Amino acid sequence: MPTVARAYVAPSPGTDLAPGTVERRDLGDFDVMIANRFVGICHSDIHTARGDWESVNYPVVVGHEIAGVVEAVGDLVTRYAVGDRVGVGCFVDSCRECSSCRAGEEQYCHKGATSTYNSFGCDGLPTAGGYSTHIVVDHNYVLRIPDGVRLEAAAPLLCAGITMYSPLRTWRAGPRKRVAIVGMGGLGHMGVKLASAMGAEITVLSQSLKKQEDALRFGATSYYATSEPATFEYLKGQFDLIINTVSADIEVDAYLSLLALGGTMVLVGLPSKPLSQRAWSLIEMRRNLAGSKMGGIRQTQEMLDFCGAHGLGAEVEIIRAEQINEAFQQVLASDVRYRFVIDAETF
Repeated sequence: MPTVARAYVAPSPGTDLAPGTVERRDLGDFDVMIANRFVGICHSDIHTARGDWESVNYPVVVGHEIAGVVEAVGDLVTRYAVGDRVGVGCFVDSCRECSSCRAGEEQYCHKGATSTYNSFGCDGLPTAGGYSTHIVVDHNYVLRIPDGVRLEAAAPLLCAGITMYSPLRTWRAGPRKRVAIVGMGGLGHMGVKLASAMGAEITVLSQSLKKQEDALRFGATSYYATSEPATFEYLKGQFDLIINTVSADIEVDAYLSLLALGGTMVLVGLPSKPLSQRAWSLIEMRRNLAGSKMGGIRQTQEMLDFCGAHGLGAEVEIIRAEQINEAFQQVLASDVRYRFVIDAETF
């Protein structure tokens, strides 16, 4: 029989999330049933719940930063056992046949990866995310959480962590690499921690200096306020890699001017309006403008193992399920240090 899990549900656009239930599919041969323990609140959850982006299949259960414990496994599952600490990220399936999937880059599946929520699973039913007590996922899309990372600190790694780790690895952050992180929120603070552990020289660029002390404690070597016009003149041509985490509209040309010869600016945030920038900003110093999603399953496991080896985790504020709607407001106001994580046992 399917499992009925307690959940917090977005019933329609612009309405608060409310207690409800979600039906999880019968456990298949290759499925893992996870008892959720902690679930991070991502900006994507808020935008989906409110209907700000693409069409949404209401009612919807969001949440794709899931950390929990295996409660049951299908008959043919060998890699996980009851009691294992595991996680689920932004997608729960893909076509498994295209060149991206074969390369371990399932997030770029040509047919579209199956998102953890607001998508349709292999059973034809809408997928429902982690704002619930349980979730059932194919074992190929489940991640193992190292013992050295607390579950509450691990949950945000499944989105915020891997979203930063992937471009840092792709553009080879490491010793003698000058990296700037734009934004010091849920993504940005993990970028600082990860880049520091990789040995890069890190500068944080944020609107104000209010999080400077935290950034330096997490491993940044310098910190500048972008609200100060002198910042862009002083830092011109200084960086090999810039990762922009913010979803606000920015002056792209101004940030491109901070890149050294051949440097790259990577976008991981999603601004609401199209970007506008001059071709000359790229041409004059052979600069590059790129984008990056989260990593594939293989790289996400690599990231989790890296965090376990270096004792890394997200900075979190744990809340109860009934505080979700208030937390959404605080996230939109940037009033969190640095990720709200829901105690899933309170659903």
